[in-house]
Amino acid sequence: MDRKLLYEGKAKRIYSIPDKPGMYIQEFKDDATAFNGLKKEQIKNKGVLNASISTTIFRYLMQHGIPTHFVEKLSDTEMLVKKVKIVQVEVVCRNIAAGSLVKRYGFKEGTEMKQPIVEYYFKSDELGDPLFTEEHVFALELATADEMNLIKELTLKINGLLLKFFSERKLKLVDFKLEFGRDDDGNIILADEISPDTCRLWDSETNKKLDKDRFRFDLGGVEEAYEEINKRLS
Repeated sequence: MDRKLLYEGKAKRIYSIPDKPGMYIQEFKDDATAFNGLKKEQIKNKGVLNASISTTIFRYLMQHGIPTHFVEKLSDTEMLVKKVKIVQVEVVCRNIAAGSLVKRYGFKEGTEMKQPIVEYYFKSDELGDPLFTEEHVFALELATADEMNLIKELTLKINGLLLKFFSERKLKLVDFKLEFGRDDDGNIILADEISPDTCRLWDSETNKKLDKDRFRFDLGGVEEAYEEINKRLS
């Protein structure tokens, strides 16, 4: 399939397809980065595993009424996706205290939230993806009030679906990041990926970390953790 590289990010490449103007190819890379790109490494088979995991999760969410950019898996590392314009608002949903929630607010790691916490981050590598509010979103004209209401509604629905999905596979969904985009008709749909790169996932019985934190904090066994997630989702 003919393609043209449009964008290369930390973990993926996006290609346009000349004979399919409404579609992109999303390719998953083996590159791993943390702390806004300050830490970099290659992890064997990460692209293959994240493509597989994201495909499984997108299909599950679509079966339950969540609109996404996913169309089909093309190869071990590639998926065909709908063309979208990404909204520059990264959404993080937190169920259990970890990461910046512990660092910023003093929660003890592992504390379960009484209700999910939804946070917004300005998607900007130059500015370090800062935490911001809906008022900032509106001031920067990144999304409308109706779009933000829909984004929050979809995020909470996705959280409910994924909590059940992972729990059935003996995994705790600690937190996760989502990105949304506008399709050619202006509809807000889920985009990007959902994988151990974008979720914190702990074993339900041992609380063993099975996600990118193994890379962030030099815990070792990164590939094995991603393989374990893929195995449980299969």
